[in-house]
Amino acid sequence: MADVEMTVNGTVRRATVEPRLTLADFLRLHCELTGTHLGCEHGVCGACTVLVDGDAVRACLVFAVQATGADVTTIEGIASADGELSTVQAAFRDHHAIQCGFCTPGFIMSVTAFLRDHPEPTDGQIAEALSGNLCRCTGYQGILQAVRAAADQKRGHDARTS
Repeated sequence: MADVEMTVNGTVRRATVEPRLTLADFLRLHCELTGTHLGCEHGVCGACTVLVDGDAVRACLVFAVQATGADVTTIEGIASADGELSTVQAAFRDHHAIQCGFCTPGFIMSVTAFLRDHPEPTDGQIAEALSGNLCRCTGYQGILQAVRAAADQKRGHDARTS
């Protein structure tokens, strides 16, 4: 057993866990934050994407003990404290990019990190960024529009339509 301590969505979380417990399972089982979904458990689908110290990572590929001391943000921590959706969340809602919703948290976490690093993305950069997450509902057009709209919103422009 190993002791872990990390800050998750602004709250310090401690537990004694099996060293083989993934960060995704730690978040779901010990923190009761079930927005982080497990799809493939091989890091391919991106459904488990969370932010660790600001970087988008696959929580199914990281052991909880590796995240000791880290600042972890899950989909539950993206909205403001008063419940106002983040720019990316609102854009996904407004552009019907949610589909069944299973992959949505992973997309939102990946896009949040992507837009922080690429505030004026090209369509090619957006497509490349989205290629790390899979939507089994094939809602990619809505997702692409949502990313464009979120980028525009973050720059203070009106959302583009296409």
